[in-house]
Amino acid sequence: MIIGKDIIEQNNKSEVENFNSDFAYLSDKLTKSGANVSDIVNKIADFQVAIPSWALGAGGTRFGRFSYGGEPSSLEQKLDDVGLIHALTHSAGAISLHIPWDIPSDVKAIKEKATSHGLIFDAMNSNTFQDQPGAKHSYKFGSLNASNEDSRAYAVEHNKEVIRIGKELDSKSLTVWLADGASFPGQLNFQTALAKTEQSLKEIYSDLPEDWKLFIEYKPYEPNFYSTTIQDWGTSFMLANACGERAYTLVDLGHHLPNSNIEQIVATLMYKGKLGGFHFNDSKYGDDDLTVGSIKPYALFLIFNELVYGMENNPNNPYPAWMIDASHNIKDPLEDLLQSLEAILIAYATALLVDQKALKEAQQNNDVVLAQDILQNAYRTDVRPLLRAARLQTGAALDPIATYRNLKVREQLISERGLNVKATGL
Repeated sequence: MIIGKDIIEQNNKSEVENFNSDFAYLSDKLTKSGANVSDIVNKIADFQVAIPSWALGAGGTRFGRFSYGGEPSSLEQKLDDVGLIHALTHSAGAISLHIPWDIPSDVKAIKEKATSHGLIFDAMNSNTFQDQPGAKHSYKFGSLNASNEDSRAYAVEHNKEVIRIGKELDSKSLTVWLADGASFPGQLNFQTALAKTEQSLKEIYSDLPEDWKLFIEYKPYEPNFYSTTIQDWGTSFMLANACGERAYTLVDLGHHLPNSNIEQIVATLMYKGKLGGFHFNDSKYGDDDLTVGSIKPYALFLIFNELVYGMENNPNNPYPAWMIDASHNIKDPLEDLLQSLEAILIAYATALLVDQKALKEAQQNNDVVLAQDILQNAYRTDVRPLLRAARLQTGAALDPIATYRNLKVREQLISERGLNVKATGL
């Protein structure tokens, strides 16, 4: 299914009148406060978030999985689904692939299909957290940290294979997330496991093309609950430094212990020039992988405040790679992704409204009340008209979810692909 610009324009007609009045009111208000509305709208329009291939089908829990119907059963169909999201929002211009499920059989044809949807290939993702059919060696007791030398070499070679595939697709980065760790005390030696992980990452890093980046993800627990080898941002940061200047830490919002100050982590990494990528989701208890902004929207705004500040004031840090990493067991996956994009752009837009000069002065004067007011005045501003202005400017849908439903996209996908289908890689 392809959604053409003419179809989107037709659906926008009923929304334009309300949009014009809402935008005129907000634009006038923000201009009087000194904001450059045109510049903010342009920044929103330029902001692109990658969609991971594994988020296009229904997610699951350890107890069950409930298909939504019409799920993509091939890489080609996954590209089509991201193309639908991008057509509706013009904010999802990249797809992040997961190997071995997304190995293209025809690289040229896959690249042509991506280009037809206006998509590029974002970070490549390896998988050493489960054994594949016919695997020569097992990751049951670890991959990059494995005490078994053959398993460790097997995991390193898999990551190098992912790089080779990514090079063919013009990707420029590799994300490594490890399930490596221990379920019981005494199961492994912490120092030995960390040393083996560092050695393995260095071997992978040595295979990176000169214009690539390595993103090292961390997670405090799950699937191992006693320990994980890369358990926090400090360990990731240390390993990135050990690998080299093109290795960075990747922050996933759900990969933190409850009440962690993620905005401070972001600020520290950007200050050191080592924040490489960002995975957006939300959580109540742990790595819940919920819709972005569904639980802690203010925390998301505070994180974006640090991201916006860092992008302006830390030229030593590369522009971060943005990606959604969510799981949706009871929602239409595409609607969930549309909601997540909306939440991300709202947080970004409100952070752009923060008067950084006034905030700096309040901080310098130890005026805690004013500092809080500056942040919360921006946060409490309804910036949705700015998002709609950006979408109208780029030819996207003013209300992506309403348009998605009006066009009965899920019904058409079920008609084309069937009801009892399962997305590859899930």
